[in-house]
Amino acid sequence: MARVLTSLAGAARAIGHFLRFPTPVPAVRTFSASQSLHRVAGPVWNLGRLNHVAIAVPDLEKATGFYKNILGAQVSEVVPLPEHGVSVVFVNLGNTKMELLHPLGNDSPIAGFLQKNKAGGMHHICIEVDNINAVMMDLKKMKIRILSEEVKIGAHGKPVIFLHPKDCGGVLIELEQA
Repeated sequence: MARVLTSLAGAARAIGHFLRFPTPVPAVRTFSASQSLHRVAGPVWNLGRLNHVAIAVPDLEKATGFYKNILGAQVSEVVPLPEHGVSVVFVNLGNTKMELLHPLGNDSPIAGFLQKNKAGGMHHICIEVDNINAVMMDLKKMKIRILSEEVKIGAHGKPVIFLHPKDCGGVLIELEQA
C-alpha cells in the first residue's frame, strides 16, 4: 500500500510540473500575401453545408463501377457538361455527395489535372452559400481571386463560382447557391 501511495505522489508531482509549462500558442498562417484577412462588416450571406467533394478520375466507368458495385452507393447517370469541359457522375452518400469528374475533350481543366495526377485525386470541395452574388462582391473586396468574371451555372443547375486555391490554403473551393 505504501508503494502505491508513493507512486501516486510521484505521479501527482509529475503532473504538477507538467501543468506549470506554458501552453504553446498556435502560429497564425495567412494564405496569400495579396489577400486581406479582414471581414467586410455585416455580410449579407452565410456559408452553408458541404455540398460535395469532387474527385478527378482517369476512367469514369471504372470509378462509377467501384462506388456502385463494390461499395454499394447510389450513383447518377453520366452528365456531360460541355460548358465546364467535364462529364460528371454523382455518388450519393446521404449527408453529402461525391462528384466524379472526367475530362470532356483535351481542353478540359480536368485533363490538365490528370496529366499531373495520373491516378486521379481530389480536385475541389463545394460549399453552399445563401447569396452567391453578395459572396462574389465581398470576396472581390477582400482580394480573393475568383476564377471567372461572373457567376456560372454548375452541375446541379445552380449558380457557382470557384475560388483560386492560392487564396484558400491550397484548396480549390467551389461555392454554390443553396
